Amino acid sequence: MKKIIILVAAISGSIAFAQEKKSDTVKAKSIEGITLTKQVFKKQSDRFVYDVAASPVAKGNTTFDLLKQTPLLSSTDDKTLKIAGKNNALIYINGRKTNMDAESLVQLLKSTPAENIQKIEVITVPGSEYQVESSDGIINIVMKKKLSDGLNGNMRMSNMQNKFNGSSASLSLNYRKDKLGISGNIFTGENIQAQSYVLKNGTKLISNESVGDINDPNKNLGGYLNFDYQLTDNSNLALTWNSWYNKSNDSTVDLLNTLRNYNTDGTFKSSEQNKSQNREDAHYYNNSLNLNYELKTDSLGSKLNVNAAYLNYRRFQFSDNRTLAPGTLNDFSLLRQKITQDIPQVINNFSGTVDYIQKFKNDFTVSLGGNFNKTKTDNDTKNYSYFYNGKGDLIDTKPDFNHFIYDESIYGVYLTLEKKFSDKLSGKVGARYEITKSLGTSDNPQNTEAPYQEIERNYNNLLPYLSFNYTINDKNNISYAFSSRMRRPSFWELNPVKNILTQDNYTQNNPFVKSSSTYNQELTYMFKSSYFLILNHSYFKDIITQVPLQREIVRDGVKYRQLAYIRTNFGDKQEMSAMIGMQKTFFKQYLTTNFNIGVQHNINNGTLNTDPTTGQVFDTYINKTKSTSMVIQSNNTIRLDKKKTWFLGVNYFYVDKQQIELGMLKNLMSLDLSIKKNWNDWTFSLNVTDVLRTNVVEIEDYQSSGNYNYVKNDQFRRGMTFSIVYNFGNQKVKKVRDIEGASDAIKSRTR
Repeated sequence: MKKIIILVAAISGSIAFAQEKKSDTVKAKSIEGITLTKQVFKKQSDRFVYDVAASPVAKGNTTFDLLKQTPLLSSTDDKTLKIAGKNNALIYINGRKTNMDAESLVQLLKSTPAENIQKIEVITVPGSEYQVESSDGIINIVMKKKLSDGLNGNMRMSNMQNKFNGSSASLSLNYRKDKLGISGNIFTGENIQAQSYVLKNGTKLISNESVGDINDPNKNLGGYLNFDYQLTDNSNLALTWNSWYNKSNDSTVDLLNTLRNYNTDGTFKSSEQNKSQNREDAHYYNNSLNLNYELKTDSLGSKLNVNAAYLNYRRFQFSDNRTLAPGTLNDFSLLRQKITQDIPQVINNFSGTVDYIQKFKNDFTVSLGGNFNKTKTDNDTKNYSYFYNGKGDLIDTKPDFNHFIYDESIYGVYLTLEKKFSDKLSGKVGARYEITKSLGTSDNPQNTEAPYQEIERNYNNLLPYLSFNYTINDKNNISYAFSSRMRRPSFWELNPVKNILTQDNYTQNNPFVKSSSTYNQELTYMFKSSYFLILNHSYFKDIITQVPLQREIVRDGVKYRQLAYIRTNFGDKQEMSAMIGMQKTFFKQYLTTNFNIGVQHNINNGTLNTDPTTGQVFDTYINKTKSTSMVIQSNNTIRLDKKKTWFLGVNYFYVDKQQIELGMLKNLMSLDLSIKKNWNDWTFSLNVTDVLRTNVVEIEDYQSSGNYNYVKNDQFRRGMTFSIVYNFGNQKVKKVRDIEGASDAIKSRTR
């Protein structure tokens, strides 16, 4: 179900140091291959480089599995990839950003053999040439170069058992003949995403509790098609189409709600119960088309890159939310309230980028370029509320319509200068200048005071960047980077729709949300290309998040506590972290270990008491709490036989409790096990996740006013997945170029 998932997104997006920095980025200059025995993992210029070409970890794995084994990277849900200390991870392939949505990208990575990978580059602080937001980081996957013509492919089938069973299948093909390259992928799958919730809020005198389950059936079909044609020895033209379709009918939320009243001395006074039943049908389409032209202008690697793209996103959602009171048989058959919601969203985007890189013989590089994005979102929301008396008779109807249209134009230019001063010292400086113009119009006839509103925003931002890298000697390396970024609200965050959870619990999006600013600093030390220390500081201004606001309301002479999760800007935040880690092989490569341990300190500074959308006043919510937490992550691959056909995987992560915007997030951990068998062109694998069933989110918050709030969310991460992979065809086929879509920066804001 999508309604409470919005809250979960806010929760999972806050576990930053452990598994992030919910994953999309690197214009990489060519880096020579590194031998496995000497420099498997090293710091180079503005990135970390992990050479996996000869690694035993790669054999028989998928690219997604390989990324989870890469130092600084992790995945706690088997759906998203995170960089330690970063908000989000952007995926690039061969230096170009992948032009597909998040779900289809994950399926592509899960269907691509890891043997095709030469190295993985991790950019924790991207330069000015990258269109990234907030403190996003970049993962660049460098494919092996293959020269001969022919056809190859990969088929994958998997079955997953969590609370429910799910299955998926994919087919990838790659064909090259002379100057023409064609690649394609198709994926299909179905599953039921299950969650359970415990929601509590209130005071010493009044408390609300909601307990229940969410079951969200999903059917997916998607893929991509890429044509790449070599016009001349120095120029290429490529056309890419990506498509994804999701159908989610009969999603259910069933919650039992209990209101308890207490006397001033703390003794129990009275209670009442009702049930919330929500049924939802939803489906969305995501299609994008991208045209790319690349021209190499000299033998040093200088080149011009031009992109033009169109993106169309359509989502249609209808829900029926009912509040049921106990009937004569105490069977919750008495209808007290019904709210139907029709929430469509259509997004159209036209984008263009131009990038030029000029390289000089004295190891000096100039990069400059610009981008343009024009986006229009159309959200025509229709709500109908029906109210019933104690006998179940309809007594009142209240329609609530809101047609919200949002137009946004973004213009950006950048310039970076990079210089290698010696074999030991290199540096990079740059800046990006962005102009954002937006207009949101809200047509709400029920708002008699202001039925039509316009929200116009125009702002300009200069975003500087600086980095240097110093190789002290063969064993020691030190680097520093600083960057400034913006974080624009996602389009769904701006749509002023109210999502009903229970009769007294809802989420509220906000068209008045403004962009936030982020300032990142990072100092890195590496020893022997195997051990590293990373010190990071991030400052977030006007952070965009969800804030739990409470107030007392009276209905039919009874006092209730209303809880609203308001999407808005909520003060400032600082994150400081220190992490040490290593990437090593032991016992003649029978054991490969990737281990990180670190500490993060969060400083929150936010206060809110008013819903910016409606003007309703709530009790003041204050989060000015500091917290210090520890993080441990260990990924281990054990080779079980001499022929390198059997492998055992043991992965573990632990996140100590830490203060986030919604309150104190309790500790999380997960133990994952896997066994894999390689047999000729076949790979059979069995993965068991969250063996101890400890990856469950719990958040609690106590205010000085006496208000408290508690959330427990179990997404049933403990499960088992069995997969079969078959590789066929000519494995020496040259990889078709993966092209960055001009609309990629916009596409990430649709989800």
